Amino acid sequence: MINKLVITSKNEEFLRRIVELSGETITVCEQCGTCSGGCPLVLEMDVTPAEMMRMVQLGQEEVAETRTIWLCASCFSCTVKCPRGLDPSKVAEALRQLSLRKAIDHIDIMNIPADEMDKLPQIALVSAFRKLTG
Repeated sequence: MINKLVITSKNEEFLRRIVELSGETITVCEQCGTCSGGCPLVLEMDVTPAEMMRMVQLGQEEVAETRTIWLCASCFSCTVKCPRGLDPSKVAEALRQLSLRKAIDHIDIMNIPADEMDKLPQIALVSAFRKLTG
């Protein structure tokens, strides 16, 4: 028996929120996969950028629980290659924003040893704190 995917109003609401936050017309994604092919971090991700885009298109909220949205470096390799001019990094940012609005910290600043704090580039620290703390 074939399982049918049913798009509910809850799925549509999730898609609408991500479209609003990202400013991207996610529904025009053709699933060609060029975003995934150009991503330098794709091998570390649990879902590819193309899969992330499809999950958002379908309103699958579990996409917000993936490692992919936190690994996205916003390097725009995906954007440059997209034939539709979409920016999956903006979609990942929108998904991170939804997660951060829950005020759950994904990095504990107090657990970073002081000697490491001195060695790490400030821009990397600021980026990590912005990206990973609520």
